[in-house]
Amino acid sequence: MNNKIEYFLNQYKLTKPDTTIVVGFSGGYDSMSLLDILNKLSEKYKFKLIAAHLNHNWRGKESFEEQENCKRFCAINNIDFYTETLDNNEKQTETHARELRYIFFNKVIEKYNATALLTAHTKSDTAETLIYRLIKGTGIKGLQGISPKLDKIYRPMLDISRQEIEKYCFENNLQPNNDSSNLNNKYSRNYIRNKILPLFNQINPQAENSIYNLSILAFEEEEIIKEYINSLNLYDDNKLKSDKFINLSKNLQKRLIYELYVALDFEYTQEKIENTLKFILDNIKSKSGKKCSITKNFWLFVNNKYIEIISNTEKCSTEIKITKEGSYKFNNYEFSIKKCEQQPSKYPKDSDYTAYIELNDEINFTLRTRQNGDRIQPLGSNTLTKLKKYFINKNIAQHKKDKIILLCKDSEVLWVSGYGISNKIKVVNKGTHVLTLKKIGGTTC
Repeated sequence: MNNKIEYFLNQYKLTKPDTTIVVGFSGGYDSMSLLDILNKLSEKYKFKLIAAHLNHNWRGKESFEEQENCKRFCAINNIDFYTETLDNNEKQTETHARELRYIFFNKVIEKYNATALLTAHTKSDTAETLIYRLIKGTGIKGLQGISPKLDKIYRPMLDISRQEIEKYCFENNLQPNNDSSNLNNKYSRNYIRNKILPLFNQINPQAENSIYNLSILAFEEEEIIKEYINSLNLYDDNKLKSDKFINLSKNLQKRLIYELYVALDFEYTQEKIENTLKFILDNIKSKSGKKCSITKNFWLFVNNKYIEIISNTEKCSTEIKITKEGSYKFNNYEFSIKKCEQQPSKYPKDSDYTAYIELNDEINFTLRTRQNGDRIQPLGSNTLTKLKKYFINKNIAQHKKDKIILLCKDSEVLWVSGYGISNKIKVVNKGTHVLTLKKIGGTTC
């Protein structure tokens, strides 16, 4: 076990002296053996070690005794210990407990500026996870089991069995917590562990290893699928290209819809994927686009250019006064208006987030999103038109209209960023200023 965990740390470059490693420490057999091994390795590699214990507070006195046992173990072994106790009014479900646990983990990572947080998921956990997913319904991605790394969370014990762990605890005279709730078969995981896996072992004593090997094969198959999908150039800024999607086989189309659901952790069924595919194919030639509800806060949007998941966001109410040349921050964007030092050999397209303009009056504008009553004199036109009609003529999707950043003078729009300028500021003689809009920390929008 020691060698396996040491190899894992070196594989992921977690043995540097300036590394801070947090361990999710319940005090059970798995996490106590992991913490004990890491404590010994910290003497060799000089990394900082912290134990993080979340008391779910489900079992009254027993929960607090386990918390004290964890604290005592860390004190004896000179390990920094951090703990929190949940309110006993929290929902006592496996799913909710897992959500709160990972909120706690991420909080501790931030608190200690940790390089990594290690959890003690084992080969047995992988087997239980795969059986659970098979019962609920899954694809190849779900058969991969538990990932060894997710952001800053690492799982170094996935190829270690529970028998190895129990042997380690016995040989090293460890006294782990023995959570009585593990015997309560009302929880799905416990039922799988206590009832279903033993039946598998009656058919094949190496069932746990076989299931683990299946997860490795699924991972390899998934990598092949990813490599193939990436070679097709199907995405533009994480949005599926409609013209590419429509020419794919039905099976590949369904796979891409599955990817959309999994990426955002949405629940899915084969029926839901089929219905989503039908919606996409029914609306994929729409210029303005259509959307359908996926969850309370998310929709699937489809038009003749893109297929994407959009969120329900509140309309931006920010307004910035532009009274002189310079740069201005607008939420996550940077707007600038600067003198035009030289005339470009070729003017930007309307769809660019750069525009050359000719100003004859002083700079006195507002940067904002759309409002009722907005009008614009489109390039090449001599009359004002409603901004709503301008958006329709530009085939702008409904969910994007409230997000477009506008340069205005009162209720008249002079620049619709990414779509075009007003005829009133077009270059007739010589460009005087250049407008740009960029994502902060990124490139032009």
